[in-house]
Amino acid sequence: MTVQANGAVTRADVEDFLFVEAELLDNWRLKEWEELLADDACYYIPPNDDLEGSHRNTLFIIADDRERIHQRIIRVMDPNCHAEFPKSRLSRVLGNVRIISVEGDTVTATFNFIAHRYRRYERMGEYVGFGRYILKRDGASFKIKERRMFLKSHELGSLGSVSFIL
Repeated sequence: MTVQANGAVTRADVEDFLFVEAELLDNWRLKEWEELLADDACYYIPPNDDLEGSHRNTLFIIADDRERIHQRIIRVMDPNCHAEFPKSRLSRVLGNVRIISVEGDTVTATFNFIAHRYRRYERMGEYVGFGRYILKRDGASFKIKERRMFLKSHELGSLGSVSFIL
């Protein structure tokens, strides 16, 4: 993915970046995925009853800083991680990508997603929602500064484990 020579960011630039990220996650290439993160990256999945709440005073499904993301990757890639052994088979579909704002080297973008999870002896899991990313330009590409995923489900219990990274 390359940002335009004139410095402008296009929807196609953001889409290409998001498609690469989805491919890395779907194929459990989490070390490579981690390289897409800015040094001060954070990752949030808010509760579905308070989508715009703050992780500081609301119980989030995930509220990780860069170090916690790194530790999550170590745990989920460990062969002793029974929640993901054998690894789930994943397939993400992204669409409706929009650039919301561009301020200096920071781009805010949103998109819809459907993530399918196939796991032995379990029903297929389908996770539907939307994402809002804050991306920082990094040379000819981007780094993820903030990754915020919003699940559309009314109740989360039926979704089962979210030990994989959405």
